[in-house]
Amino acid sequence: MEMLLMSYLAGTESITKKYLSKMDSNKIVFIPTAGNVEPYTGYIDEGVEMLKSLGYELEIIDISKYDEDYLKNKLSKTECICISGGNTFYLLQELKKKNLIGLLYERIKEGLFYIGESAGAIIMSENIEYSQMMDDKSIASELDDYTGVNVFEHYVLPHIGEYPFEESTQKILENYQDKISLVAINNSEAILVNDGGYTVVCESR
Repeated sequence: MEMLLMSYLAGTESITKKYLSKMDSNKIVFIPTAGNVEPYTGYIDEGVEMLKSLGYELEIIDISKYDEDYLKNKLSKTECICISGGNTFYLLQELKKKNLIGLLYERIKEGLFYIGESAGAIIMSENIEYSQMMDDKSIASELDDYTGVNVFEHYVLPHIGEYPFEESTQKILENYQDKISLVAINNSEAILVNDGGYTVVCESR
């Protein structure tokens, strides 16, 4: 198992390049769904452009727009899945509506190349409830269970000290640091997860 989890995909280009260099193909299934309910999605466009500039061919799939069988087929066959940022609760809701949590868990355990940005990183933990101080959970009106993919035994806290999340990330830290194992990262850091644990790496400037 190996995953790359970050706050800001476009801000970790050299880390991402190194991580993906072990891949056999140059194809990535890119899931922008978490951005569907966000007023600003420029970071998604930046992430797409960055991956394309590295020579990767992206198949952009919004999971809210396709049926379960189609999505399971796509996610079963790809070597790499990248889930970008946005509202974590909405993202989890859409993944659960299409019954994709178990499949994601299995594929990651098998060695799928997984990249998770912000919301895409948070859903890898056991439960996403802690992120409600950063994301509006009322947007996901059909979500009544906050259990995540549960493939990372810690809890990613993205955007620490970064605008416009300075206050909300600090609140999460103060409220949850004694309750759960938070790993806080800024926009130029990423968490490399493998079977042996995790390492926080920083983008070289």
